[in-house]
Amino acid sequence: MKPFPRAEISRKALKHNLARLHELAPSSKVMAVVKANGYGHGLLNVAQCLDDADGFGLARLEEALALRAGGVKAKLLLLEGFFRVGDLTTLVEHNIDTVVHHESQLEMLESAALAKPVTVWLKVDSGMHRLGFSPEQFDSTYQRLLANDNVAKPIHLMTHFACADEPNNPSTAAQQKVFDALTQDLPGDRTLANSAGTLFWQPSQADWIRPGIALYGVSPVLGDLGTKHGLIPAMDLVSQLIAIREHKAGEPAGYGSFWTAETDTKLGVVAIGYGDGYPRNAPLGTPVLVNGRLVPIVGRVSMDMLTVDLGVDAKDKVGDLAVLWGKDLPVEEVAEHIGTIAYELVTKLTPRVAVCLD
Repeated sequence: MKPFPRAEISRKALKHNLARLHELAPSSKVMAVVKANGYGHGLLNVAQCLDDADGFGLARLEEALALRAGGVKAKLLLLEGFFRVGDLTTLVEHNIDTVVHHESQLEMLESAALAKPVTVWLKVDSGMHRLGFSPEQFDSTYQRLLANDNVAKPIHLMTHFACADEPNNPSTAAQQKVFDALTQDLPGDRTLANSAGTLFWQPSQADWIRPGIALYGVSPVLGDLGTKHGLIPAMDLVSQLIAIREHKAGEPAGYGSFWTAETDTKLGVVAIGYGDGYPRNAPLGTPVLVNGRLVPIVGRVSMDMLTVDLGVDAKDKVGDLAVLWGKDLPVEEVAEHIGTIAYELVTKLTPRVAVCLD
């Protein structure tokens, strides 16, 4: 018996999306970003499925260690870098690369006693203004790393785009110009392109691309769909109807009597709520797919349940599937209804949602 609610993850879709990104960037290696539990798709399951990826990008050391413990031998890169000097020994022991983006990390690298050098990706702040060394700091930082015996050579180089998900925004070209001017004569690999850079800014693809959301079949651009770029959604979030009720015109439903029926209808109660990560702020009318048709959420989403208006002539039965998003109801469209981004929806699912690979 399959559990409810569950996130059904398609291996075929994941493999297809990786192959599609290879097609779009044929000269680049792929650093598949699997942070945040593989964008909600299951960290180890995704990494094992994407065994053709050249490496994996993580946010935290704990994520990287989980992959090593699961038998993943590919290149791993900590995109936030290390937080404590003791982490450096762990990086060396498990052959994990690290981003260096802050003065404190330089100091830790200079004070550590390591059995062998660690592989470093020096991050340039070319315009994101979040992490990384400014153009004015770059030369001195690079020289410090170059002089440090704890740092493997060559030093690799990276930056991160602020507005690549706005394809007509000129800031991406400006950021690349800054990065190229600083690094053009230096050895080492380069990586600039996230999902949006890979899809919309071919000049940024460089030695490595770092796709995240696109790997899962989702577009990084608001108002766009991953399917328009040859990607396939990898997650179907499904639950089931646990009750169907006759409902009279003028009667409210749910907490706070937030919604009142204008006509006689039938309501379906779906076993999923904000305790599972489905947003409480989903407004009236947010679509749910039941038996091949879209039906609107009515009333407030509660911790364990939400309610949909099935219609007065509905033939649905208790136990029927309800799809919250997936191949036939794009998560990008659901996110637009709710007023958020697809990234948030897929990554905020709680452990109550079973992740099932198909």
